[in-house]
Amino acid sequence: MSDKRIIIIVNTDKAGAAEQVESLRPWLAELAEVVGVVDVLGDEDLTGIQADLCIVFGGDGTLLASARRLAPSGIAMMGVNMGKLGFLADFSIEQMTEHLDAILEGKVRPVDRMMLQVNLVGGEGENSFSSPAANDIVISAGTPFRMIELCINRGEDHIATYMGDGVVVATPTGSTGYSLSAGGPVLEPSLEAMVITPVAPHTLSMRPVVVSGDAIVRITTNRLNPGTTLVVDGQVSTPLVEGQIIEIRRADWTAGIISNPGGTFFRTLIDKLHWARSPHHKE
Repeated sequence: MSDKRIIIIVNTDKAGAAEQVESLRPWLAELAEVVGVVDVLGDEDLTGIQADLCIVFGGDGTLLASARRLAPSGIAMMGVNMGKLGFLADFSIEQMTEHLDAILEGKVRPVDRMMLQVNLVGGEGENSFSSPAANDIVISAGTPFRMIELCINRGEDHIATYMGDGVVVATPTGSTGYSLSAGGPVLEPSLEAMVITPVAPHTLSMRPVVVSGDAIVRITTNRLNPGTTLVVDGQVSTPLVEGQIIEIRRADWTAGIISNPGGTFFRTLIDKLHWARSPHHKE
């Protein structure tokens, strides 16, 4: 056994995930010290955990949740897909067993992916909500599904006032998620930038914009619905009221995610999202 340490995070809601981890533990213990097995659905405090690698058994959502909890520790993560798409968690069980030796030896390096930090300031200037984000930060109109109005600033510069169903502020990692579905561009995951994508804006002239990773984006809630909500990575949410300011900036840490060395980012786009494929393409 090497002197490397591994932590395992598993989504026990995924069929067969917990059983797969148990079957692999003896083999993993021969390669490295397994310092813990954590259920992503739990609330175990991972602050201060010491490990060289985190193996995440689940899907893309499990990897995003793990990134928010582990990124401050600087532990690299690899995702073993037990879900459906497997865009971020792009290792199969077979591929994980094939490449794990090389990963532990440092021959396969993680990509440091930019993360965001969102802070919600109430009407009296109190910081009432704060969270890191690996994928995106969404303001969703909510019930009763009338248009909302959001004032978007980059620092002191006014970008636009969006009237529509909301807005997505995405990392390069998140650019292939909700932002892409709303018409945003694809960014390579190693870039340091943010995509600001309006959702169903009430004008044809509103288009997504890309700003520097060093930018501070401030969103003022001018007009909302009773159900308007701030959502982080599709997993953490808080209600919004009019007059609040959502401040979004680069987080102090990055998410080190190891991609399958058997592919590339654009190959994954083609394989998983059928990127640029002709409608007449035949398998």
